[in-house]
Amino acid sequence: VALYRSFPTRLLSRTWGRLNGVELPTWLRKPVFSLYIWTFGVNMQEAAVEDLHHYRNLGEFFRRRLKPAVRPLCASSCLISPADGKILHFGRVKNSEVEQVKGVTYSLEHFLGPQKGRGNDPSSFRDSLLSSPDHDLFHVVVYLAPGDYHCFHSPTDWKVELRRHFPGSLMSVNPGVARLVKELFCLNERVALTGQWQHGFFSLTAVGATNVGSIRVYFDQELQTNAPRYSKGSFHDYSYVGGGVVLQKGEAVGEFNLGSTIVLLFEAPKDFSFKLQPGQPIRVGEGLGSV
Repeated sequence: VALYRSFPTRLLSRTWGRLNGVELPTWLRKPVFSLYIWTFGVNMQEAAVEDLHHYRNLGEFFRRRLKPAVRPLCASSCLISPADGKILHFGRVKNSEVEQVKGVTYSLEHFLGPQKGRGNDPSSFRDSLLSSPDHDLFHVVVYLAPGDYHCFHSPTDWKVELRRHFPGSLMSVNPGVARLVKELFCLNERVALTGQWQHGFFSLTAVGATNVGSIRVYFDQELQTNAPRYSKGSFHDYSYVGGGVVLQKGEAVGEFNLGSTIVLLFEAPKDFSFKLQPGQPIRVGEGLGSV
């Protein structure tokens, strides 16, 4: 694990990003993309543009859009999946520790960073996020594989008040690696969007991974990820003026440049129930749970 953590994953990811932007000759596009489709099980029938010659480089192919009708939104659930992928873990947050995968936890405070106007005692950090004693804190982790649709969407109607960017490592977030590297989600580069929904605190965090140095948020042109230099343990805050950014359920929020992970942390009434199974595949718009 120590040897793996010493690999120059940020440099490798920037190099891969440049390769992704290299324009392929028209005659080479179909064989290259067909090999990728076969390797990772991509369903091109869902793509807005099925013609492989349309995609000039690997980056455009990774970030392909879908046909509007293929991801209907679940009307009966107040919370929907923000991404295509696999459910790694979900449940209540206990003792300010969150499960990365079964049996491996990370610190909630380390993951989100200090909250303005809230207590910083780790034992009470979870409670400090809650607006009501009748509420609890919940989490969901969605892992995006390389063959998945790489855009992520708003899981509910909410208002984003703060963007916090944590520069960091870019280790793989594959479940096998997540079992080995404790606090992997806290070590990797990530972008945390925090704000409020109908039940109180809400956050969506896009976690970077190897070859996913680029995390893009559509409404935030100031965000620049995977810079060549950064201070270890640092983070950068950006507050959205004018009361925050209002997002609608299902609205496109951003994109990765390969597979990665989305972590939702949110406040809800204690009777909130998930309708999920660990390891199940999930798609944008499918219900995660309800009150």
